[in-house]
Amino acid sequence: MQVPLEIVFEDMDPSDAIDSRLREETAKLEQFTDRITSTRVVVAKPHRHHRKGNTYRVRIHITVPGGGDIIVSRDPGDRGAHEDVYVTIRDAFGAARRQLQDQVRKQQGHIKQHDTPPHGVIATLVPEEEHGFIAASDGREIYFHRNAVANEGYEALEAGTEVRFSEEVGDKGPQASFVQPIGKHHLD
Repeated sequence: MQVPLEIVFEDMDPSDAIDSRLREETAKLEQFTDRITSTRVVVAKPHRHHRKGNTYRVRIHITVPGGGDIIVSRDPGDRGAHEDVYVTIRDAFGAARRQLQDQVRKQQGHIKQHDTPPHGVIATLVPEEEHGFIAASDGREIYFHRNAVANEGYEALEAGTEVRFSEEVGDKGPQASFVQPIGKHHLD
């Protein structure tokens, strides 16, 4: 890696054990390609009131020249998932590895490009702020605003709803510029 690994702890005290695990997981990513130029990992313990205890969020931003950035987020959302920081780290880096492997295969010509629009499911809705997040089929989390939802259908969305979307790069990463709910088995 050309730029040293950047690790940020938000709303929690830094931990040597977590730092060590993040460095191990990042080193594993480099076995797929030596072209990673930088990696930034944010570990956060959001201030939310959960009955089950604390939850954690992990966001990873990997820069690879010629293939675009890889951005992965594992957020507990309303499901109360990711109460163990190490499970959250494992899940986030697993998704990052899959994306990095796919990117390397595409660059090597082993995977054909398809014209199927991206799809996923609604992971989180934040009605009071009129936005939400899509869990994309490739493991990434994509932000969307209510104005991006087709036919003013934001109110009909709920966690788990399958959607197609058009993606663009926003100020804070990937975001959906168009979101359309779809029925199961209609991904042609």
